[in-house]
Amino acid sequence: MDTIFYESTIYELALFIVFSFFLLIQLFYYLVVFIRVAVCNRKKSSVKTDKVPVSIIICARNEENNLSNFLPHVLEQNYPDYEVVVVNDCSLDDTDMVLKRFSQKYKHLKVTTIKQDAKFSHGKKLALTIGIKAAKNNWLLLTDADCKPSSPEWLSSMAQEFHSPNELVLGYGGYIQEKGFLNRLIRFDAFFIALQYLSFALIGKPYMGVGRNLAYKKDLFFKNKGFASHASIISGDDDLFVQQVAKKSNTSVVLAKEAHTRSKPQSTFSGWFLQKKRHLTTSSHYKRGVKFLLGLEPFSRFVFWVTGIILIAMQFELYITGGLVLFRVLVTSIILKIAMNRLNERKIFLLSLLYDIFSPMLYITLMVANRIKKTKNRWI
Repeated sequence: MDTIFYESTIYELALFIVFSFFLLIQLFYYLVVFIRVAVCNRKKSSVKTDKVPVSIIICARNEENNLSNFLPHVLEQNYPDYEVVVVNDCSLDDTDMVLKRFSQKYKHLKVTTIKQDAKFSHGKKLALTIGIKAAKNNWLLLTDADCKPSSPEWLSSMAQEFHSPNELVLGYGGYIQEKGFLNRLIRFDAFFIALQYLSFALIGKPYMGVGRNLAYKKDLFFKNKGFASHASIISGDDDLFVQQVAKKSNTSVVLAKEAHTRSKPQSTFSGWFLQKKRHLTTSSHYKRGVKFLLGLEPFSRFVFWVTGIILIAMQFELYITGGLVLFRVLVTSIILKIAMNRLNERKIFLLSLLYDIFSPMLYITLMVANRIKKTKNRWI
């Protein structure tokens, strides 16, 4: 009987040590890394610069409705010197008519058209490269046809970091708030991904950005031979390029609410799941160190919850174990809530605990799904 009690105690202590170790890893991510977005006081740059000319690049394929709704918000920014370059990439709808109508009203709109070729198919990287070549200015600001700037000060706010030594500026691209659980899930997932890449950039380890709100210099693009190093991968025009060129010394972050963009979210779970699968295939090409850091957070979170639940079920030092679980939940909740306010995300806080527990299983499911059936990573 004594032997059984002794073995049980050793097992419980070993489990508690594992639980405590991964709790410390979780606290590191939140109190050292993710807290940067929550508390970083990004004031207006003290560097005195003129408002540099900017070229906004948008690639569009069959986007007549989105362009009709969102392009005017891009064309009516409060900024003295900018152009908008829209690449009409093999559209089969009335995208060309929409762009022609806007061109008559807005003289700073430039349209470049790629004709469909039955013998040759291409992805977004080619369209984006053509748009960049067509741009007349060195500073480029990228967004998508289904994106809407949060304010007329979007360009002006992003451009505050368009000065030396910066060559690359990361902005926040969220999703439009709509009704329903799926919308909140999509918005929280996008928020958490942004929390990761913006926080890592703020500690001097930039590894990705999103094409919904991303700026860099034209000469940086061509100096690094554009997308040549990952031309064989259909996706990655934003994150893989940022990973290729971003450094602590040349990368800046803009968190101001006026500098955000909002995109149309997926309307079905299946559509969102396929989108997540495509994004995951791109992340497999990240550098080893980046993949380790990104994988360690959900892994440590998963082990923390599994071991914590087992210890509580075994009634092992309930006050200590339960207190540590509540402490971790309190710390993460405070940091997430402040970061949500910083990034102007509303009505998703209550989803945080559910996402916290179940998102590691979601990503395991996505990885298994990608191995079973290869995802078609296409330009849509």
